[in-house]
Amino acid sequence: MAAQPIPVSKQAREVVRGIPTEVVCTAFGATILVVVTQYGKMGTLVSVEPDAVPEGISRPLWTTKVLLGKDEPLVHIFAKHLVTSVSQEAGNKAVLLAMALKDKSLEGIRTLQELILQCRVW
Repeated sequence: MAAQPIPVSKQAREVVRGIPTEVVCTAFGATILVVVTQYGKMGTLVSVEPDAVPEGISRPLWTTKVLLGKDEPLVHIFAKHLVTSVSQEAGNKAVLLAMALKDKSLEGIRTLQELILQCRVW
């Protein structure tokens, strides 16, 4: 039996707009798990996957699907903003995002994007 690769994981903690925030990124072969929490729990689980890129379009399109939690339009928008750059940097891998956010401001989302990139495992 072939040895399975050990998942690589990194974690960061920071106060984002006055709220203690934790980010954990883990690479599992063809998928990357990103956990962003301001509640200390996983929260809503969203799958973010690149679609096949039609000829003539330079950037991939993204499919988001809520697997666990409330399926609201803002969840899909936050998921795309938080992890599409992760997928692109990782060679268009699928990303599984778990997020539990108190601060849903644009400034907060931008800070979270930077924090996620600090936990680069791809």
